[in-house]
Amino acid sequence: MNSELIERYAKPVPRYTSYPTAPHFTPDIDAAAYRSWLEAIEPATPVSLYAHIPFCDRLCWFCGCTTKQVQRYDPVEVYLDSLRAEIAHAGDCVTRQAPVTAMHFGGGSPTMLKAADIRLLGETLRAHFAFAADAEISVEMDPNDMTEDRFDACADIGMTRASLGVQDFDPVVQEAINREQTVEQTRSVVDGVRRRGAGSVNLDILYGLPHQTVESIEKTVRACLDMDPDRIALFGYAHVPWMKKHQTMIDETVLPGLVERFRQQDHAAGLLREAGYVAIGFDHFAKPADSMAKALQGGTLKRNFQGYTTDDAPVLIGLGASAIGQLPQGYVQNSPASGDYQRRIANDGFATVRGVRLSGEDVMRRAVIEKLMCDFAFSRDWALDTFGAPARTIIEEADYLAASDRDGLFSREENVYRVTDTGRPFVRVIAAHFDAYLHKGAARHSAAV
Repeated sequence: MNSELIERYAKPVPRYTSYPTAPHFTPDIDAAAYRSWLEAIEPATPVSLYAHIPFCDRLCWFCGCTTKQVQRYDPVEVYLDSLRAEIAHAGDCVTRQAPVTAMHFGGGSPTMLKAADIRLLGETLRAHFAFAADAEISVEMDPNDMTEDRFDACADIGMTRASLGVQDFDPVVQEAINREQTVEQTRSVVDGVRRRGAGSVNLDILYGLPHQTVESIEKTVRACLDMDPDRIALFGYAHVPWMKKHQTMIDETVLPGLVERFRQQDHAAGLLREAGYVAIGFDHFAKPADSMAKALQGGTLKRNFQGYTTDDAPVLIGLGASAIGQLPQGYVQNSPASGDYQRRIANDGFATVRGVRLSGEDVMRRAVIEKLMCDFAFSRDWALDTFGAPARTIIEEADYLAASDRDGLFSREENVYRVTDTGRPFVRVIAAHFDAYLHKGAARHSAAV
């Protein structure tokens, strides 16, 4: 891969965890609209839940999440009162015949909660929603938070998967991003969740961090492989200081350039494939027996706000400040400021401040983009069978893209449009060609490599 190609295609584009993407949500969708969408959920419709904990006991400078550092636990307790109230309101709107098939606790740091509060949150969710017996319960963990009582509390709420942030184990890199975490500490958490019955462990590695090199990321990958995780996410650090002010603490002069970022990603991905992991999309890897690898093979892999997933529930209910929900009618997002979120929950039971109602064209373009992001391909027959005559617009755009491609990134092979092996690192850029909203508004995005 030559540097000219990398520089040309590593342009800022969305990550496409939704379509339309969040910058195009508007205040036209409010709590009343959201309530009606929840009430319209049909019996037996699978539902997925996400609960957001927007607090950390330390602030990692690389973080792109909606969170804030707290020195006292009091604000967390007040927030949890509101979160439990929202859970109750949302549960009252949703039919009890809709089974919850997946639950994800994210942040921030969900594991900074006291053990009793972790249990109470789990009990509140089960009191107001009907969980399927085999529901997948995922918990994001900061290894620095974990204590024996927190391990036990996570087991008590039915945790089936733990996701641990690693980033990079190099001490110089860790100091530059304010995230100190040893290999031994991380391994102890992996062992701790496995002893308590978690059937799957995911580790997150970042490339493109300050002072990071190909050599440092190789050491991190090999240390992670020694822990035998079921999945590994290999994310590119998104440097967006205009959105996340704490990222201004990172010295931009020691960030690797685009070509170096590509080398880091390419080398790390090669090590993971050598170790037997299956490449999932552009930034995930899984063991061949993992459900995500099987979903890829079976053509059922999905993409949502948690990234690549096996969760195919048509309804995702987001709970907590800044949380985003996805329903057949469209997307909704809660107020991101915890104080405003709490006020809205107290007044109305919901904190929806924006969203978007999906048009037929939105649904079609979302499906095409998801196919490209997950399968790196879609067929003309699939598009026409699924969407009928309107799909001809997509086909014309795909034909033009394939005909005008001079770098071997996107091709048409009879009935199928395919992202080539050369084009896979740039799949976000290719998907962006089908984004009708991309050049509307002033949204800024991170680099595609």
